[in-house]
Amino acid sequence: MDLLKTLVEKGLRRELPTREEALAVLATSDDELLDVVAAAGKVRRQWFGRRVKLNYLVNLKSGLCPEDCSYCSQRLGSTAEILKYTWLKPDEASKAAAAGVAGGAKRVCLVASGRGPTDRDVERVSGTIKAIKEQNEGVEVCACLGLLSDGQAERLRAAGADAYNHNLNTSEGTYGDITTTHTYADRVDTVNRAHAAGLSACSGLIAGMGESDEDLVDVVFSLRALDPDSVPVNFLIPFEGTPLAKEWNLTPQRCLRILAMTRFVCPDVEVRLAGGREVHLRTMQPLALHLVNSIFLGDYLTSEGQEGKADLDMIADAGFEVEGAGTTTLPEHRSGAGCAPCGGADGGEGAGGCAGAVPAARSDVAPADAVRTDLVAVRRRGAGTDIAPNA
Repeated sequence: MDLLKTLVEKGLRRELPTREEALAVLATSDDELLDVVAAAGKVRRQWFGRRVKLNYLVNLKSGLCPEDCSYCSQRLGSTAEILKYTWLKPDEASKAAAAGVAGGAKRVCLVASGRGPTDRDVERVSGTIKAIKEQNEGVEVCACLGLLSDGQAERLRAAGADAYNHNLNTSEGTYGDITTTHTYADRVDTVNRAHAAGLSACSGLIAGMGESDEDLVDVVFSLRALDPDSVPVNFLIPFEGTPLAKEWNLTPQRCLRILAMTRFVCPDVEVRLAGGREVHLRTMQPLALHLVNSIFLGDYLTSEGQEGKADLDMIADAGFEVEGAGTTTLPEHRSGAGCAPCGGADGGEGAGGCAGAVPAARSDVAPADAVRTDLVAVRRRGAGTDIAPNA
């Protein structure tokens, strides 16, 4: 297929595809799916070999968020029966993080619900970062605390944070349909603050919220322009008790196309398979490893993932290997001091940026009887409980 040959060539040059090419990936048929995966897999292996980076989430503060993000089980007005607790103490968070590190995680992601941290919250999280770093040599720490204000990113960096996560989630044009208590521009501002403070920026998306192919391409192109080092791709977990509980729009095939499109647009960044993979990819998760180079280990913020051992077995069975602590995740041109933007001098359309109509009969839209609410398991173990975590 000429399209895939072109996309592979562009990916190997770190050149931005056209919007039409990205849309064409999403419009490919099920008969072409393995060709799409194989093509994007060539780009993935060029920049990351067969390595898979493991990340582990620690939910520092769960539930009771004042924001109204429609996809979130912790949102204002959510009736989802999730765990609710206030800030974990540094030793509690460090203990939770250690479980993930012991399971093979290279990065610990510290997440707290809320609009954004107060200065006292930043001080509290800074203490947690230091505790984790002292007890887990070589571990990376990423903070995800919401919208940042002046000086907060710098303080987190000084405390030892390596990265900051703040997702764009969806396209600018549809953002107001998903959230009304803050804006798309607020999110872009926080990613830029993290960049400016010397933190590795992590920003991604959520697919499956009823968006169009055009919306998906919009947000991935926006991510490439923002130039994060890591792009998490989440698939909506339709929690009962949230406004999007009925949005069961994804199939495994659709998820793989979205991941492939993201890899072609963001060829040399850490594309991370994040929340919802077990729910929507199901038995096709191993194929996704040919597209992404990073996954979360074990459980998520408010939902349970598959067992950590199952993740490790899946990686090994698919012929991949867990990335070691001593290995630099990003290619040299991104991780080195002289990193040029994707596309650089020889990047054609990609210069200056880096990241980074479906027929009714297609299987991308799940029929009503395919709704699998049984696959959504609320987290009842790990951080905030007395039960051992899943790692």
